[in-house]
Amino acid sequence: MSLINTNTIQMSPVLKWAGGKTQLLKAITERFPETYDTYYEPFIGGAALLLNVAPEKAVINDVNAQLVNLYCQIRDNAEEVISIVNEMDSVICTKELYLEMREKYNQKLKEEVLDAECAAYMIWINKHCFNGLYRVNAKGLFNVPYNNKKQGKSISEENIRAISEYLNSCDVNILCGDFESACANVTSNDFVYFDSPYVPEGETADFTAYTKAGFPYEEHVRLSNLFKKLDAQGTKVMLSNNDVPLVHELYAGFNIQHLDVKRMINSNASKRNGNEVLITNY
Repeated sequence: MSLINTNTIQMSPVLKWAGGKTQLLKAITERFPETYDTYYEPFIGGAALLLNVAPEKAVINDVNAQLVNLYCQIRDNAEEVISIVNEMDSVICTKELYLEMREKYNQKLKEEVLDAECAAYMIWINKHCFNGLYRVNAKGLFNVPYNNKKQGKSISEENIRAISEYLNSCDVNILCGDFESACANVTSNDFVYFDSPYVPEGETADFTAYTKAGFPYEEHVRLSNLFKKLDAQGTKVMLSNNDVPLVHELYAGFNIQHLDVKRMINSNASKRNGNEVLITNY
């Protein structure tokens, strides 16, 4: 498989996303297989790896419909997204304005409206919410408080346009649904990278609330079973997770490499250093 990046700039994530892989790009991409047909990423998140590697053929997926809408809108309506975000950035942000925009965004979620405005709201709120954290409550509504950022640009227009060009010029299939369903057509010649919500390091270290369903223990077991199924059919598979006993138990027998990481999304700065593992079947 060949890689392509026709853009004049190196693309980068539009959102700050819990578990984002920007700081680990070199360590992870160095361990990519040398050849493969289609790149699969069933938990696309902030898309740091996809945008860095820019494969010609890819299938990306996430269960978060608003996140998937963001990528679809950047692909199909980049200029409209840019215009709306810049219009919001032209006004000084107060706590009252932030709460007003958060309510407008939540109204979109309630009505299940997925459009360019919803994508723009998501970007702007991500830059003005506490620690850039995306979290929803049991009703599926965004509930992160204001971070006191009053002004500044929420996007790089050049980056948004470069991502749009990439998504339009290459064969990138954008899905919204279950991670197992996203892998239904994976063949032995493909490469799958799993960056699911992590197994918590402790009882309070839970950052899995990207959707109201969360990602409990049973889902981690189901993911490990899928990893083993893909391995059995000859597919090259890579997975990231916390360096905790459960992960070692679920992926016993596979290649497990330890990585040190600095986590930017943690209210306690003393807890932003952590240990992760990179697991491969090759």
